[in-house]
Formats: sequence, structure tokens, C-alpha cells
Amino acid sequence: MTNRRKFRVELRKNRSARRRGGDLTRRVAGDLDAAADLAAGERLSGKGDLTRKRTVMVTEADAAFDDGPRDGLAVEPAADGSVRGRVLHVQGLESVVQHPDGSTVRCMTRRLLKTLSTDQRHPVAAGDWVRFRGTGRDGAILAIEPRRNSLCRASRGRRHVIVANVDQALIVGSAALPHLKPGLIDRLIVAAEASGIRPIICINKADLVPTASLVPLAGVYARMGYAVVLCSAATGLGIERLRRELAGRVTALVGQSGVGKSSILNAVAPELGLRVGEVSRDNDKGRHTTTTARLIPHGHGGAFVDTPGVRQFQLWQLVPAEVPAAFRDLRPIANHCRFPDCTHTHEADCAVKHAVADGLLDTRRWESCCHLAASGADDGDGMEADG
Repeated sequence: MTNRRKFRVELRKNRSARRRGGDLTRRVAGDLDAAADLAAGERLSGKGDLTRKRTVMVTEADAAFDDGPRDGLAVEPAADGSVRGRVLHVQGLESVVQHPDGSTVRCMTRRLLKTLSTDQRHPVAAGDWVRFRGTGRDGAILAIEPRRNSLCRASRGRRHVIVANVDQALIVGSAALPHLKPGLIDRLIVAAEASGIRPIICINKADLVPTASLVPLAGVYARMGYAVVLCSAATGLGIERLRRELAGRVTALVGQSGVGKSSILNAVAPELGLRVGEVSRDNDKGRHTTTTARLIPHGHGGAFVDTPGVRQFQLWQLVPAEVPAAFRDLRPIANHCRFPDCTHTHEADCAVKHAVADGLLDTRRWESCCHLAASGADDGDGMEADG
């Protein structure tokens, strides 16, 4: 039998209605006799309606998550009868959860989970494993299991979890229409590696430009050990290799709008029949066709997570001093700098700058690292993907 123990959690402010109305003075002035019936005082205890903390039950296996921030909160349901399922997608206040028998249930989220004081914008994300209880097609999510990993970004000072519990991320760019943005690819690689997710770089629409023009950029990533695929959803170029890379794994597709994420999924698994859109003729930018992240099981032994196109991607809790360590090509060279806290911008005897000058390090990657470190937590230039 699984051991359970109590866990104290904080709740968001203003989660409950006020204990008494704001017109107390006016009511007393209008009826002095009614003042005798009012309470002379009140005590705010740990179990009142206005308390901002609550005691919940957690399993012994989840105790390791008690210290520090938690990606998921395994709150024990109030009663038995809950089953384990996976969130396929979240649409507004509802989440579509896959039942163990393969059916889907539309679930609301338990109020306690929505009022927990966390840094997340929404408690549930596509890919989450949850415990829920429901009858027929409707149910309620009672618990969210701790996440193995999550791909997230900053959104108005809070963490926006795009997808959770994936094996790899297919970072999709387009050779043309819209044009390729290596800076965005670098940001997505840093976010994926920070969460322990294997990144794969995919450049779609390779049939629209000479292949030789893509070799320098693809070669930079390939030399660092990343899997790079040049493909075309229209002609079938590289699709077979993508099938081998995606088979047997849960893969999240991320990138800006219009790069062809849904088109690639249709080419890899034609039975999906996902809706696709065209690039705007006015500004050569993509239009949002996918509106929410969706986990889609496929016939190759895994699952896809088709995500909406990003207009900007700001890294969550970016520490400028840790940025060079997230760049595989800069990391070994930076160890030879004269100063251990070298920013690789203006210091003397900087091994990174010497490597750039000698042609041993790609200039664009060095500039991308410096720009990312300088942007910090600000909405700096170069983050926008298509807006």
C-alpha cells in the first residue's frame, strides 16, 4: 500500500469571497439596533475561508518534490475511483484526457489545482499524466503527476508550459516563406537542452532554395552532434528519415507559424489529415492554423505534439552567466578564457573571441550567444518569430 503524508501548499491571493461585505459601516448607521447582532470580532484561523494555505496528501514517491518548485503536484483525490490518463490537449477551461481504454474524456480541472500559488500560467499542459474521475464523456482532473520534463517559455512574467513529458523536440524552420531564423532555432535548442529534451533540427521547404545554400547552417549544427534533416513536405524530400527519427518516441514540433509543422506530420503519417494553412502573400509570414498543443498518437509506435506557431520565444528564468554553457560549440572553448566569468564580449585574452577571429568558431553562433546573454529577462530584439 502506498504511504501518504501531509503536504502544506500555498494558494493564490483573493481566491475566496470576502467574509463580510464592505458596507458594514453604512448598515450599522442605518440600523443601530442591528449592531448588537453583529460579531464584535473575528479570528482568521488556518481552516477559514480566507486562508491562503491548505493541507493536501501526497504519496511517499512524490516526497522528493517537496523542496523547491514543483513541475507537477500529485494531490491525492478526495475519494477512490480515479484512473490515470494523459492530457491530449487543453482548450480553455477544459482538457481532453485519454482514458486507459483508448477513449477520450473532457475534463474540468479541480479548483484546488487552479488556485495553487505557482509560477505557471496554467496548471495543465498537453502531455501531462493526470488522475481523473468521470462518467461517460465528462470528468474532472483530480491530480497532476510530477513532470519528467517540460518545454516552456516566459509569458508576461509567468511560465507557459508548451508541452510536457516528451522525448525529443523537432525544431522546424523553413528555407523560405517565411525565411529561416537561426536565432530562434538557437533559443529553442537552449530551452530543449535545459529541460533534458533531445533537439532535432528540421529545415522544411528545402525545395524552394538551392540545397547548397543550406549546407553552411546545417553543417554548423551537425558538427555539434545535432541531428539535422533537410526536408520538403511537398516533394517528400527527407520524409523517410524523419519517420526513422520520430518512430517510437514522443516528439514535440515547435517553430514559427508557416514553417509547415502540420504539413510535415501529414507527410509522415498521412492518416492524420491535419488542417494546414498558407503563408500570407502580404508579408510572407505564417498564419496561425494550429491553435493549441495537441498530442496525437500515430502508427509508428510513438506520438506527435503539434504546437501552435510562436510569435516570440523568451526563455524562462534565463541566467546570463549560464548562457555560454548552453552552447555546445562555445562550452569547451570558454574553459580557456582568462577570466572564469568572461562574457566573451570585451574581456582581454578571451579564448572565444580568438576562436572566432581564427575561424574555429562560427561568428553567427557567437553573436547569438552574446545577444541571448545581453537580453536577459527583457523582451529583446530577435525573439519575435513572425510578428
